[in-house]
Amino acid sequence: MEEVEVIVAHHERATLRVGDVFLKVDTDQARADAEVAAMALAPVPTPEIRWRKPPVLALAALPGRELGRPGTPSTASSAAWAAAGAAARKLHEAPLPPSPGLNPDELAADLDRECAWLIANDVLPAGLVTRNHQIAKAALRPWIPVFTHGDLQVAHIFVEGDEVTGILDWSEAAQGDALFDLAALTLAHQEHLADVMAGYGTDVDLDVLRAWWSLRSLRVVYWLIGHGFDPAPEVAVLAAQLF
Repeated sequence: MEEVEVIVAHHERATLRVGDVFLKVDTDQARADAEVAAMALAPVPTPEIRWRKPPVLALAALPGRELGRPGTPSTASSAAWAAAGAAARKLHEAPLPPSPGLNPDELAADLDRECAWLIANDVLPAGLVTRNHQIAKAALRPWIPVFTHGDLQVAHIFVEGDEVTGILDWSEAAQGDALFDLAALTLAHQEHLADVMAGYGTDVDLDVLRAWWSLRSLRVVYWLIGHGFDPAPEVAVLAAQLF
């Protein structure tokens, strides 16, 4: 019999692996619909949909392995990281998806709430939160919207050798800032930033990208704690931003 492997599970959804099939269980069918639509539009490799019977979406396993894991050194080659940057550039040059995503004003209000909660509940030192809050504001400027993945972290990118074989988890795909995706890709893996930029193939404002590191980390700590995950990689990023 095939064993059932729990890939990730929290209060909103769960992903299981049974043999060569991933089973995503999501009770929010609007989110699941958006994920399926985004995969159909994306000009980069995505998992094959084997079948769908709400609330379950069955996806074929991707060949290769994850580019990395949050908080763990990546063993992927520099060329694989560059290939991930090239895939991001291809996505960002594609026609826009229908979802508008969050605008800078909405993100600013969300960031303010998250920072106030972190300080009020003594989750992180006030000085650490306040300084990163200041850094994060550089990301909250007008941007030209592109097709963003929305959660382009290393665990969602699969590589085989030096090639990207597929990108997972498109539930957050929307119009957004290209640097948001690039920041998610390099978060806690700053040592591979030069490789990603080489693959991306165009200059970006690195100060704004680093601002997204702070913003993304501040916004996700509450969610991670609430869903039983360790926010240590994000906290380490926040601490590194002070130097």
